[in-house]
Amino acid sequence: MLLPMSKTHFHGNGFLLAVLLIPLCFPFSMADSSDPLKLTFNGPAKHWTDAIPIGNGRLGAMVWGGVDTEILQLNEDTLWTGIPADYTNSDAPVALREVRKLVDDGKYAEATEAAVKLSGKPSDVYQLLGDIKLEFDDSHQSYISETYRRELDLNTATARVKYSVGDVEFTREHFASSPDQAIITKISASKPGSLSFIVSMDSKLHHSSRVIDGQNLIMLQGSCRGVRIPPKMDLDEHPKGIQYSAVLSLQVSDGSGVIHDLNEKKLKVNGSDWAILRLVASSSFKGPFTNPSLSGKDPSSESLATMKKIKNMSYQDLYTRHLNDYQSLFHRVSLHLSKSSKNESSSTSSGGKEGRVASTAARIKSFKIDEDPSMVELLFQYSRYLLISCSRPGTQVANLQGIWNKNIEPAWDGAPHLNINLQMNYWPALPCNLRECQEPLFDFTSFLSVNGRKTAKVNYEASGWVAHQVSDIWAKSSPDRGQAVWALWPMGGAWLCTHLWEHYTYTMDKNFLKNKAYPLMEGCTSFLLDWLIDGKDGYLETNPSTSPEHMFIAPDGKPASVSYSTTMDIAIIKEVFSSIVSAAEILGKSKDAIINKVRMAQSRLLPYKIARDGSLMEWALDFEDREVHHRHVSHLFGLYPGHTITVEKTPNVSKAADNTLHKRGEEGPGWSTAWKIALWARLQNSEHAYRMVKHLFDLVDPDHESDYEGGLYSNLFTAHPPFQIDANFGFSAAIAEMLVQSTMNDLYLLPALPRDVWPYGCVKGLKARGGLTVNVCWTGGDLNEVGVWSSEQISLTTLHYRGTKVAANLTSGKVYTFNKLLKCVGTYSLPK
Repeated sequence: MLLPMSKTHFHGNGFLLAVLLIPLCFPFSMADSSDPLKLTFNGPAKHWTDAIPIGNGRLGAMVWGGVDTEILQLNEDTLWTGIPADYTNSDAPVALREVRKLVDDGKYAEATEAAVKLSGKPSDVYQLLGDIKLEFDDSHQSYISETYRRELDLNTATARVKYSVGDVEFTREHFASSPDQAIITKISASKPGSLSFIVSMDSKLHHSSRVIDGQNLIMLQGSCRGVRIPPKMDLDEHPKGIQYSAVLSLQVSDGSGVIHDLNEKKLKVNGSDWAILRLVASSSFKGPFTNPSLSGKDPSSESLATMKKIKNMSYQDLYTRHLNDYQSLFHRVSLHLSKSSKNESSSTSSGGKEGRVASTAARIKSFKIDEDPSMVELLFQYSRYLLISCSRPGTQVANLQGIWNKNIEPAWDGAPHLNINLQMNYWPALPCNLRECQEPLFDFTSFLSVNGRKTAKVNYEASGWVAHQVSDIWAKSSPDRGQAVWALWPMGGAWLCTHLWEHYTYTMDKNFLKNKAYPLMEGCTSFLLDWLIDGKDGYLETNPSTSPEHMFIAPDGKPASVSYSTTMDIAIIKEVFSSIVSAAEILGKSKDAIINKVRMAQSRLLPYKIARDGSLMEWALDFEDREVHHRHVSHLFGLYPGHTITVEKTPNVSKAADNTLHKRGEEGPGWSTAWKIALWARLQNSEHAYRMVKHLFDLVDPDHESDYEGGLYSNLFTAHPPFQIDANFGFSAAIAEMLVQSTMNDLYLLPALPRDVWPYGCVKGLKARGGLTVNVCWTGGDLNEVGVWSSEQISLTTLHYRGTKVAANLTSGKVYTFNKLLKCVGTYSLPK
């Protein structure tokens, strides 16, 4: 039977965060795991992707761990180029009619060329804040390399660096506090009076830096460019962009340390026992519709006010507040995977007690051989750590790099891409029990809907709202610049709306559905109804239509990307229509005019089609692929993350999806690999799901990253390459999908468990649709016990395991325990 642990975490509103249950008959427990959730490094970072990321949702830092010189590279999530803009194109309706006529005439290459007239301006660019630089005395150059250790502890969200110089051990601790909106560093020495260093701040952006007299503070002030170009030219030539300020305070031990002001730019510490750095930052950004020069926000005053609140707080108080906040989220879910019933650890070298801990990079490199399950655990939990660290209520949406960026011109502008990347960032939020971390996505969707109404009306003469492939902090809703193959894709907002419905299915939060989700879904649906036009054979079609970033060979032998009714278009529309009909039934809106229109349209949407080679057709016609192994598998949206293709209800289409995945192959960037894990999991194919898990564990050499497709950097960031964070998030969602799948009425246990490589395991705290929380343990590859509890008063759920189905009535406030035969063997009342 599953019994409760002594410690239970609650959310402030009484919602149960987690009850971690230990099975008495299970041979090990998470609490006894000898393999800690730590990323480890045996030397300072040589590349940015060797550094350790920390963050509080808004502020981020990369910890390099240098010895004589240390860099903390900083980010603040509102630092972008640009100002609010007009995302409409009054010439678009004429171009739209031209493109549609060419598509109707079967002139797909010509339609593709003409569709460039529908493209818009590029997004603005995510920027960086700057650096904290620490310079230690020359003795640190002769540190004892064998004593060096750098680590990120996921249980505490703390980065640590330790090394010895002679008989003195130096320790640095870094964490990013959400409660106090600050990045905190403590530096200490084991021998009194041994700590001396110089601290300064710098930035690649237009900036100034100065020491504030008598306060042991350094202030960094600067601005982002108001237009999309590198910030290297005279600011007076261009609109004033977002202004920013960061304030760094320095505190040293009483009676030992002395602080000196060097040239009004740097602070120098001599002979201290320890030092504490506190970093806060602010900007003039006040939302996507307010010009930052008119926002009335003074970032310097805001930063100084924030610093005043925390300057006199003790390090221990700051750390305790950080831990309480972070662990209330992180500790909701635990995962343990093992090859045997005994605890095993692959994290130490074969050198016994004296052997150094194997670095995370070494463990990635050896995964192809040892297939260490604890590395899967680590990457799974690292994903959850990253989401907590870069997306919190009130912050900006997680962008293409989360919040971590070192460049003024980051890859793909660091912008949110809405044709999978942004959505993948939030795939783990619900199943992996981090619902609050999804709030910025819904705020962002609301902003998009405002600009998107203007774009829909002017560009397409349609009602409702629309968003395209690429956006930015200004909620850009118009098409991207350039070729139609990537720029012309008006389904970004519709895909985001599927997240709104999913949030309800997991949380059963009717107020959210009524006040937040439904109005956005309704606006999106209104656009889709107008976008659909009468087509061939009585079907409604989308025209023009593309399958994201993939081209086909037209019947005349010419390459093209524009046609009509791509499979992804129709799959997303089916998902949105199904969701709004279900939402309307819950909210008593089933007889509304828009719902009647949706019901009539649903029966006229193109069905899934199977190509001559047995794969799922990507376009409405059986075109030849321009690139058979293309990275996108957009036409499988209905399988995952959608729900219109299932093994049980659409076996023929599921088989075609299976054939499609074989046809596409295993190569591709990190996010493509993560997507394929989830797709194979939905097909309940554990062998291929695990093959893709294994495929991701490829150590990328930053000096030759163009030689790789996907993979992991030494700090477990996922590679496109270069770095994109989406695969980190997609991975944990996919692992959850291998272990637990659900509908509003069904719970599938271990549907894609790779029994041979993870024969023993336990996952606790995963969420499932219908407001369920699930704990599952297995031994010898077979289900052992499952604990389920519901947030609803009464929930009727059907449990599925290897062909066995059992209906269960779950009453809120009770944990129900089932054995491997799905027989209820006990209940336990949750604490009130």
